[in-house]
Amino acid sequence: MSRLNTPLKPLDEALADLLLQAAPLQGTEKVTTFDADGRVLAQNCVSALQVPPQDNSSMDGYAVRCADVTELGVVLPVSQRIAAGSAGDPLQPGSAARIFTGAPVPAGADAVLMQEDCEALASATEGDGLGQVRINAVPKRGQWIRSAGEDITRGAVVLTAGTRLTPAELGLAASIGLHQLQVARRPRVALFSTGDELVMPGEVPPEQMRPGAIYNSNRFFLRAMLLRLGCEVTDFGIVPDRRDATIDALREASAAHDLILTSGGVSVGEEDHIKPAVETLGTLDLWQIAMKPGKPFAYGRIGAAHFMGLPGNPVSSFLTFALLVRPFVLRLQGVQDVAPQSIAARADFTWPKADKRREFLRVRHNAAGGLDLFNNQSSGVLTSAAWGDGVVDNPAGQTIATGDTVQFIAFSELLS
Repeated sequence: MSRLNTPLKPLDEALADLLLQAAPLQGTEKVTTFDADGRVLAQNCVSALQVPPQDNSSMDGYAVRCADVTELGVVLPVSQRIAAGSAGDPLQPGSAARIFTGAPVPAGADAVLMQEDCEALASATEGDGLGQVRINAVPKRGQWIRSAGEDITRGAVVLTAGTRLTPAELGLAASIGLHQLQVARRPRVALFSTGDELVMPGEVPPEQMRPGAIYNSNRFFLRAMLLRLGCEVTDFGIVPDRRDATIDALREASAAHDLILTSGGVSVGEEDHIKPAVETLGTLDLWQIAMKPGKPFAYGRIGAAHFMGLPGNPVSSFLTFALLVRPFVLRLQGVQDVAPQSIAARADFTWPKADKRREFLRVRHNAAGGLDLFNNQSSGVLTSAAWGDGVVDNPAGQTIATGDTVQFIAFSELLS
């Protein structure tokens, strides 16, 4: 069957096929909890303590026994002062303890009154320095007390292997005393572009660009997206449109990398040398994905290295990476839930012409809570991705009218 007659492969089917190849990488490493943001846990984090370790106050105020405060205006002597990081004595009946946020609740106390509901009085016994307090509210048992273990119990699995760590999860790990974490090793990715038309910014000023030349934008956003996924990236630069040069670059890249990622060279042109070059060294499947933008996609193996070839048009390359490469790279690190989350949103635009492919329309939220559409949805217009804050995931054959409910995927779901 010719490439031109190859049936389009549904995006979900393509992703499922890719993930079947994405066995988690061998090898882990220990990093400090300070340096683990974005890394993927390689083992469960189990708490050796409970959090909080004991009952503590969630307010500045006074710890009391509810039995001693059954009506407004009760006056109690203040028997002690308990700050965070210190431990008080058992609270004697008929007394109150001055207490501060985070301080352990003394034995015998069963409620905390916030200081706004209390009135400090002068000392009844000159020289004792603690004085008395008038209680202007009747407490309920347990109020303003954080119970021991209410956040984390001893022996609980706090974070599971395969979790991609966020700042909140780093704080959670630290709260159970973990200063180091066992994480999956970083995927090693070789990145290069193909195309004699490509020029690197800084090498040639705009006014001296030769006819037909373009600046290599793909290299910049692909590298940034890989780094955000925790990869170690080796930049092989721009490979000339020659088969021998392409073979040499692929052979070198396959020797020490888990993934080779190229941009351009996977279409049907005579100058696209990726297919024969990869097939010389390994295996390759060329897919026509039923998505727009981004139809051509290549997957193969060169030795132990995975190979992925993205289309050359910037938005096609950008979205194909986000929807196919990103989940693959996360799965290599042991992440199971790799699907971006979509939410329902209101379209404040029309899309009157349905396409046979599943479309990803660049949009942006407006002040009225709806979505505006970028006016040029071409696969070469990278402005649309910089302008937008996400995409509408529009099914094949679907038109959109103003006011319709659509599925929105935020770029924050696709780029981190």
